[in-house]
Amino acid sequence: MIRRMASAETPRNWQSLRMPIGVPGGRRRALPNWRPARMSIAQPGGPPPAPALATAQPEPSGPPAESATARVARMGGNVPAPLLMVAAMLSFQLGAAVATGLFSRVGVPATACLRLGVGGVLLLVISRPNLRRPPSELVWLVAFGAELAVMNYAFYEALARIPLGVAVTVEFLGPLSVALVGSRRLRDVLWVILAGGGIAIFAGPSSQGSLDPAGLALAVLAGAGWAAYILTAQRVGRSWKGSQGLAGGMLVSAILLTPVAAGSVGAITPGSGLEILALGVLSTALPFSLEMAALRTLTARAYGVLASLEPAIATVVGVVALGQSVHAADVLATLLVVTASVGATFDT
Repeated sequence: MIRRMASAETPRNWQSLRMPIGVPGGRRRALPNWRPARMSIAQPGGPPPAPALATAQPEPSGPPAESATARVARMGGNVPAPLLMVAAMLSFQLGAAVATGLFSRVGVPATACLRLGVGGVLLLVISRPNLRRPPSELVWLVAFGAELAVMNYAFYEALARIPLGVAVTVEFLGPLSVALVGSRRLRDVLWVILAGGGIAIFAGPSSQGSLDPAGLALAVLAGAGWAAYILTAQRVGRSWKGSQGLAGGMLVSAILLTPVAAGSVGAITPGSGLEILALGVLSTALPFSLEMAALRTLTARAYGVLASLEPAIATVVGVVALGQSVHAADVLATLLVVTASVGATFDT
């Protein structure tokens, strides 16, 4: 599942600058003045008349062109960045809730494939990537798409078996592991213990008692895919600007999932079109746009802390939108994982 639609790094320049029209090198060329210059009559014995110089008329300059990414980043107006981040995470979890409604009709593979395909097309319209790249960059893009396919497929399979809040919390071990790997600080052991304790509570008998072990294992697999996605995204992000790599990766992942989703194509009815569109908008286009707007002013640390709230938001969406029950042990487990994530963010 794609949590972060944009990089946690604030983009340096959202504005697309238009090169002045003129000679090569960007220097503006003076436009010729087509009015004939008046020649003064030479007086005998006097100095020769000075030719009238044609003055260049200034070329009117319009406002600089604005790229699609810049327009996306301008979304939100004066809304505080933390609220935009919360809205983005809420939108994403509502998209996951929409996905659960499609599982029984079109199946998990088709839902994951449709989510990635529709989302990829929406991002493709926004970013318009140039696919004329060296083979090495395309290989990385295919690997990126394969990780997205595993992450989304495993997460949706987990959602079909365990509550939304539990699945998101367990999956959150992926980015938390990336944040803590290689650390030699003693206090980081505390964050590992807290996160491990939260997962142990979910897996133990003190939780709802009916959690499917396969669902928990699939959520862990989704977290592993998320961790690999983070590492590969750093390499892809250096070669593809903005959301171009993400758009291409999502389309690759949709293609990879097509063989397993093909058997459910006949179950897609015309009435499901609105839900499929909502899945793509809520899970991709809207949260991506809101996050891009929030990243204009958020620091990396603030971004990490806010992102750590996602398991709690997923739990609330599961209760309100899907009617899933939450026990005190589940709340405690979620708080432990959120605390570990916030602590690891502040220590980074």
